[in-house]
Amino acid sequence: MGDSISQSRYSIVERLTQTKLEIISAKSQLDADITSKKQAVDEAKEALKDWEATIKSENDRQKRDSQRNIEKLERDAKNAAERKKIKEDTYDKKIQAIDKALEQIQKISESAPATS
Repeated sequence: MGDSISQSRYSIVERLTQTKLEIISAKSQLDADITSKKQAVDEAKEALKDWEATIKSENDRQKRDSQRNIEKLERDAKNAAERKKIKEDTYDKKIQAIDKALEQIQKISESAPATS
């Protein structure tokens, strides 16, 4: 009978040891879950930083493109103003020439004998 008691004790010790190992393993899994979740947070933070850097880079590029476009439009407006000045001068000279021609025609008309 001593043999069966000893075997019974061995069986109890084995079950308790197995339960203890399962608890230790479960406890260790809790730490692994926390570590995994902390890593997920770190990865999400890094992804956010990457996204922000990408957006900033894209915004900077779009801003540069817009600034270049504004500079081009300003040059176009300045050039148009310069062309307007040149054209106005040309038109003024043409008007002066027409006025002179009209004056000469009027003088000729005034000096010509009236025909009736």
